[in-house]
Amino acid sequence: MIFRRSCAALLSASILSVPVTMSSVMVQPASAQWIVYDPTNYVQNVLSAARALEQINNQITSLQNEATMLINQARNLASLPYTSLQRLQQSVQRTQQLLGQAQRIAYDVQQIDQAFTSTYGNASLSASDQQLVAQARERWQNTVGGLQDAMRVQAGVVGNIETNRAEMSALIGQSQGATGALQASQAGNQLLALQAQQLADLTAVVAANGRAQALSEAERAAAAEQGREQRRRFLSPGSAYQPGNARMFPNGN
Repeated sequence: MIFRRSCAALLSASILSVPVTMSSVMVQPASAQWIVYDPTNYVQNVLSAARALEQINNQITSLQNEATMLINQARNLASLPYTSLQRLQQSVQRTQQLLGQAQRIAYDVQQIDQAFTSTYGNASLSASDQQLVAQARERWQNTVGGLQDAMRVQAGVVGNIETNRAEMSALIGQSQGATGALQASQAGNQLLALQAQQLADLTAVVAANGRAQALSEAERAAAAEQGREQRRRFLSPGSAYQPGNARMFPNGN
């Protein structure tokens, strides 16, 4: 009985020990690893990569747009490398010098008032005939000087035409070749300045011609007034003429 119990105990112990041994063998890692393919995970990875690539492309496009914008801004802010201001100012100065060289009665309000009071006013009743003749000659000289000044101003303006033509051609070329808004605007402003200079020349011609015409009309009016005074003196009673005997042959009988 004792032997049988010992055998049963040994058999039970051996049976219990078998699963333990097998479990220990199955826990050991295998020498080969298996790669598991997950379609859902793969699609998600591809979509994430596509979204990242799209963001990169958008950033590149944004940088290119910003670079283009900066280039355009630089062009718009670029100044026009051409200016006609000095030549236009020289033309205006030449016309001003011609106007400033006006003979005798210049473009001065006080001088004009003084000349019309003393020379173009009513003929003085107390002035001698020599004084009346001298005043008439002075008025004639004023008229001749005004006509000469008008012709000199006209000649100066005609001389500016070639300069204006060259400047207009250059400015139009600069406007057509402008790289930005600022250059186009500056070319347009200089064309407006050229037009202003031409208007100044036209104003000078009109003023010179008007001055010459005014002096001529004033001379004519003063001459008419002086003629009336001389006629009055001639017709006024007095000892202007005394009749007497005339002898043709003083030594005759």
